[in-house]
Amino acid sequence: MDAKKFIDKQVAEIKRTVGQHKAISALSGGVDSSVATILAHRALGPQLKVIFIDDGLMRENEPDEVKAAFAQLGLDLEVIEARAEFFEALKGKIDPEEKRKAFRYAFYKVFGREVIKSQARFLIQGTIAADIIETRGGIKTQHNILEQIGIDTEKGFGFKIIEPLKELFKHDVRQVGRELGLPEVIFQRMPFPGPALATRIIGEVTPERVELVRKATRIVEEELAPLRPFQAFAVLMNDMATGLAEGKRKFGQIIIIRSVESQDALTAQPTPVPWDVLTKLARRITSEVPSVVRVAYEITSKPPATIEYI
Repeated sequence: MDAKKFIDKQVAEIKRTVGQHKAISALSGGVDSSVATILAHRALGPQLKVIFIDDGLMRENEPDEVKAAFAQLGLDLEVIEARAEFFEALKGKIDPEEKRKAFRYAFYKVFGREVIKSQARFLIQGTIAADIIETRGGIKTQHNILEQIGIDTEKGFGFKIIEPLKELFKHDVRQVGRELGLPEVIFQRMPFPGPALATRIIGEVTPERVELVRKATRIVEEELAPLRPFQAFAVLMNDMATGLAEGKRKFGQIIIIRSVESQDALTAQPTPVPWDVLTKLARRITSEVPSVVRVAYEITSKPPATIEYI
C-alpha cells in the first residue's frame, strides 16, 4: 500500500463529503481512532471537533495521557465525563453480546448528545476491515459496526458516519500513522477494544472489578513491553479460587494473561513468553492486586479462540 497516496485520497474525500459543515471525532487514543482523527484534522482543520469520552473503562491514566499526547500534535481535545452512564448501561449484564450492545448504545447516546451541542453533521470513526469482517461473520459484535442491526445514525442521532480506514487492516493503519507523522508510541500502540476493559471482565462489569483488571493490565503491559507483542492484557474471570495469605486460606480472584502475535487480528498465535517473565508476572499481580490469588497464561491460538475474551 502507498500510504501517501492513501492519505491524499482520504483527505480529499473527507473534504468533499463534509463540505462547509462541521465534523466530530471521538478519539480513544488507540491506533485506529488516532489515525482517523489526524486524517480528518488534516482535511478539516477547525471544522473538526475532537472529544475523548471518559467511560471509566480505560487503562490507567489514559484520559490524561491521551490529552497530553494530542495537545503536542496541535489538537484541542475535550474530555467528556460519562462514567456513570456507561456503568449504568452495563449494570447486571453478564452475556458478552449483551455487554457489547449496552456499551454501543451508551456510546452513541453520549456521542449523539455531543453532536447536537457541536452542531456537527458528520462523525469520524476509526472502523477498520477486521471490525467489519468479524461482525459480518458473526464472530462478535463490534460496537462501531451499525449496518448489521439497521441503526441509521442520521435519523437516530443526527449525524452521518465517515470511516476513512474501513478497507485497511491494522498493519496498513500503522503505515498510514507513520506517514502522517504520528509518534511511534501512538501508531505502534497495542490494539485496545472499543468497549475497553469491559471486554476483559467475565461476568458483570462494576467499578471495583474494572479497577482490579486495570491494575493487572498495567503490570502485564509493563512486563511484556520488551517482547513487543501484537496485543497483551489481563482478563478477570468470574470464578474464584482458594489461595493462601499469611498462612491462612483465602478465597480470591483469578486473572488470565493473554498475549498474542498477529498481523491483521483475524488470526493470532500465543506469544512464547519466557518462564521467568511469567513467574514475575504472577508474583507482581498477586502482590500488587491483593484480591487475586491465581494467575494463568493462556496459549490458545485464534482460531479456535478469539483474541479478546468477550
